[in-house]
Amino acid sequence: MKNLFIPILLAASTFVSGASFAGETPSPDGAKVYFINLKDGMEVTNPVNIKFGLSGMGVSPAGVESLENTGHHHLIIDEQIEGEELDYGIPDDEKHIHFGKGQTEATLDLPKGTHILQLVLGDWSHVPHDKPVMSKRIKITVK
Repeated sequence: MKNLFIPILLAASTFVSGASFAGETPSPDGAKVYFINLKDGMEVTNPVNIKFGLSGMGVSPAGVESLENTGHHHLIIDEQIEGEELDYGIPDDEKHIHFGKGQTEATLDLPKGTHILQLVLGDWSHVPHDKPVMSKRIKITVK
């Protein structure tokens, strides 16, 4: 019985410690990222202007590690980042758009139809913070 106890204890501690998925860069309590000009259920036309809001933290370009309580925006389109994905750099593709120069808005042409959008703040290396700073997911329809 003793021989089984240690592996079970180690497995349980790994599960519990891994359950709080996020990178190593801390975020302050109360930090929020949000859409300024888009609301859930909105109908829009191309080009779609998207303004990013942030409170409780500042914006800094990717690659700038020395500034505390800062990050840069990532727009997630029709995807979701969750679980262990929060431990790694956010992909850079047509569904995960990086704004690593510190941009706070974007103008995009999105395909007509319904889309789910979410903002995720990434640290200097594109990894979500420890306590991820993510907006609510919103649904928009491009006419």
